[in-house]
Amino acid sequence: MVPAGPADRFDAFRALADRRGRPGDRLIQSLAEARADTADGPEVWAPAVAAGFGLPAAAALGPAGYYADLAAPHGRRHVRVCAGTACFAARAGRHLTEVADELGVPVGAASPDGGTSVQEVRCLGYCYAGPAALDGQTPCTGPRPAGQLAGREPPRAPEIPAADDTGDPVLLGGVVADESPWQVWPRTVAAGAPDEVQREVAASGLRGRGGAGFGVAAKWAAAGRAPGTVVVANGDEGDPGSFADRLLMEAAPERVLEGLALACFACGARRGVVLVRSEYPRALARVREAVGRAYADGHFGSSVHGTTTAVDIDVVEGAGSYVAGEETALIASLEGDRGCARPRPPYPTRRGLWDAPTVVNNVETLAAVPWIVSRGGEAYARRGVPGETGTKLVCLSERFARPGAYEVELGTPLRRIVDELGGGLRDGCELTALQVGGPLGGFLAPDAMDTPLTTADLASRGAALGHAGLVAFDQRVTPEEVLRHIWGFAAAESCGACSPCRVGSRRGLELASTGAPPGAGWERLARVLAEASLCAFGRRIPPAVHSLARAYGDRLPGWAA
Repeated sequence: MVPAGPADRFDAFRALADRRGRPGDRLIQSLAEARADTADGPEVWAPAVAAGFGLPAAAALGPAGYYADLAAPHGRRHVRVCAGTACFAARAGRHLTEVADELGVPVGAASPDGGTSVQEVRCLGYCYAGPAALDGQTPCTGPRPAGQLAGREPPRAPEIPAADDTGDPVLLGGVVADESPWQVWPRTVAAGAPDEVQREVAASGLRGRGGAGFGVAAKWAAAGRAPGTVVVANGDEGDPGSFADRLLMEAAPERVLEGLALACFACGARRGVVLVRSEYPRALARVREAVGRAYADGHFGSSVHGTTTAVDIDVVEGAGSYVAGEETALIASLEGDRGCARPRPPYPTRRGLWDAPTVVNNVETLAAVPWIVSRGGEAYARRGVPGETGTKLVCLSERFARPGAYEVELGTPLRRIVDELGGGLRDGCELTALQVGGPLGGFLAPDAMDTPLTTADLASRGAALGHAGLVAFDQRVTPEEVLRHIWGFAAAESCGACSPCRVGSRRGLELASTGAPPGAGWERLARVLAEASLCAFGRRIPPAVHSLARAYGDRLPGWAA
């Protein structure tokens, strides 16, 4: 018997994809539609959805019980309240109780008549104006969103403040300056030289901005322009404290799509997918509108601008999972499965979506590509610092006097970002700890603000760059509350695919909730999490907790052992 080749395997998996649904019309989308029509649990409506796809009930019950959007109780009025780090730092999480009291519905439940439900989510992308809630698709932000949800005040949803600190923005050109999109793609596709796009990106030194920091050109090359290659724009920005991707998808979706088109061209991919998290309804609408305009203007389709190049784009809505932003978990989600991380190798560039070579780049990464192709990779490489070139969008949380998104060059000292751009903390408060790079990034003490914004420099301080969200904590929130918050996030968002993370995160929460120093058991727990977890989520929990303990020093004894 002759072993199946790559083309045969792809055909077989494509047949399964046709059964479960391609990314733009998939099982999870159908589950979301079924859930919207009932307040019953997944066990009632999910099996029928599976039957419609010719699948066993378990194929639908798995994802329906996993994703927050599907598993949470839903009333006719569904309110999502943010419990992310920035919203927690704003008022130590008291807004959740206020919303529950105001609406008369406990968080995580629905009213007996099914009229109202309240769901706790981890980030809504309003970190600059929190605490925040979504009433259906209507944002309510500010110190006390409960009053807006009760109708005593009008809903408040300010635009994201954005500013450039580079003098020649790479990412914010279409946001803070009036730059026309789609200037690079028509010329590039007409020239018919994908190798040139690859060379310029390689010369730029661009690294992924989603947290891992992998070289973009190397990832593209690893796919080898194999038949059936897919490029995914990862807009599942789940790090509480970061809203850079949301800003780009809402204010400059064409720039993101142009970067995706160029990536498809360089990788020999005929299909691209944009995954937008469900917590970003405005971004989802803007991206879909921009894709429609792009097809109408000839940027996408079977013959792009009259050439032999074909690029088709699907836009997919997420279903509520932090870990599903990790590339293998994201691929599982697109295939209609639970969004759990998968072992590597094989890497997605060899066997990804439906077993096809798959390149996953986050939204901010792709938004830099048009500038690089237009101005040249060397021009980009001159910015930043050696080994970490270019610019980065840094997000400052609500506690800052001037919160918002700032484009800075990598290597910019944190002190300039915190004190000069952010204006220090509001209301005369003092900085007690600064979280950098998301809930599992790391914490820095006030005396570490001279640290440059680079992966290497932050790592030397026990922190991480991540999405570069900066969440400030002041004296109104105690170290013990922050510690419980971090462990609570880890326990709630662990995908459960591996025992070290699933069990370890809950054990850590139990230890933190006692209020006592953790003792000798913490060292063993930290070692198991760091060494045996399947993906970076579990492995990053101990360093994040260690950095928190170092930042607070004697105010949080025991945890830094």
